[in-house]
Amino acid sequence: MNQQSSKLQAKDLITIGIFTAIYFVVFLACAMLGFVPVFLLAMTFYGPIITGIPFMLYLTKIKKFGMVTITAIICGILMFVFGMGYFTMFTALIFGLAADFILKAGNYTSKKNTTLAYAVYSIWFIGNYIPLYLTRESYFADLVSGYGQEYVDTLRAYTPGWMFLVLLAACFIGGLIGAALGKAVLKKHFVRAGIV
Repeated sequence: MNQQSSKLQAKDLITIGIFTAIYFVVFLACAMLGFVPVFLLAMTFYGPIITGIPFMLYLTKIKKFGMVTITAIICGILMFVFGMGYFTMFTALIFGLAADFILKAGNYTSKKNTTLAYAVYSIWFIGNYIPLYLTRESYFADLVSGYGQEYVDTLRAYTPGWMFLVLLAACFIGGLIGAALGKAVLKKHFVRAGIV
């Protein structure tokens, strides 16, 4: 890959925009179940599984470093705009960049690296849950007005300190499953993209 072809061009930015929009809409659809406390937490697992299909299709289009990172940054900013705090901007950047490095290490043709890249990328979800632990009391205080005391009490009971590690692992494991599901659904696209 020469230096010129490795640079992001207009068509790459269009691809980023289209697939980021699709991915984020599916992500929001998953998040709608968060009105039930247990589903808010379970989303760390089922979210990466469901969003795995559009994201794996996106990965068949990626041959240049930085595309996943840009998608991650956009998602992090959107989550901040939607009121989920600023932690997602950092987790999205960190794990988006890590996914880009993994894809590059596999020369964008390795199925193993594609799976690992998506699983690592999916850990950005955890940014939505950091306030549950780092700014716990103020987070719950803000929730009361919108969701009620019963919702907050239930969520508090479901989120002891050790649960953070469970949520973190759920993001990664959900990402592995989502990658496998996405590849199964999009098998022809992976063959066409030369990902073996």
